[in-house]
Amino acid sequence: MELICPAGTPAAFREAVEAGADAVYCGFRDETNARNFPGLNFSREEMRQAIALARARGVLTFVALNTFMRAGDEALWYRAADDAVAMGADALILADFGLMAYVAEKYPQQRLHVSVQASASNPDAIRFVVNAFGARRVVLPRVLTVQDIARLTRQIECEVEVFAFGGLCVMAEGRCSLSSYATGKSPNMNGVCSPASHVRYRQDGDELVSELGAYTINRFGPDEASGYPTLCKGRFEIGDVHGYAFEDPVSLDVVDQIDALRQAGVSALKIEGRQRGKAYVAEVVSALKRALVAAPAERAALVARLRAMSEGQRTTPGAYDKRWR
Repeated sequence: MELICPAGTPAAFREAVEAGADAVYCGFRDETNARNFPGLNFSREEMRQAIALARARGVLTFVALNTFMRAGDEALWYRAADDAVAMGADALILADFGLMAYVAEKYPQQRLHVSVQASASNPDAIRFVVNAFGARRVVLPRVLTVQDIARLTRQIECEVEVFAFGGLCVMAEGRCSLSSYATGKSPNMNGVCSPASHVRYRQDGDELVSELGAYTINRFGPDEASGYPTLCKGRFEIGDVHGYAFEDPVSLDVVDQIDALRQAGVSALKIEGRQRGKAYVAEVVSALKRALVAAPAERAALVARLRAMSEGQRTTPGAYDKRWR
């Protein structure tokens, strides 16, 4: 299985290449990609240099244009696709059907990957993007079990990529409105989930309170590791129960499922984290690269130290090994 690694900056891109990435995914410094945070992403010249560096090292570059186009402003996305193709991107990661159609018609030889933001998670949806746009790979939402994935790969003629480590989104990506409800900025349109400009922390007695927009998301005691405030990972009062309703503030880790995912027909494992620093990228990429070729009994030790770099300093297999409350 290929190891697909994140890069939010040129420095992180170089670290991913040095650490053994098979492919690196990144985006331009605008709202065409779903990590449109200040201080992140690539200028045109930086992208050109990154693609050249990767190619010289035998590493692929995937350019993420994975937000949805605004009516009347499609030219921004079309221009980004034109530039990425001209620079030699090995694949474009797309979510918007209109942009997929544009690329398929104008650049029929360009490899097209369907972003997780498109939320294609069943045979009919995947067959549609393959037949209509010539998609070569689909990135599956993080809501399927390994058994679901195995059934899916038997029914499609398309490569499958799944998330293996990093941030865990419990929604069917591309269909989430929670963050935009709280902040007015959409993850799917503006490329920002829980933007830092709307995040606040404050001390209340011995508790650390996290807030997003006008909403209190969580309260952490003195001995609790604090997670980043996203609504889907907040604590709620539901009847007599006070706790996490959707998902705990933890990171995804599928090291224990590597063999099962390979047997299920998965072509590539993707690391989340374009908003993370170069040290994180280097550590996670090198550890997972070794885990992919290690014996099952050795994998836990290889990635144990990554837990301290994870959200809440804990990890979970997520939906791959689903356990409902």
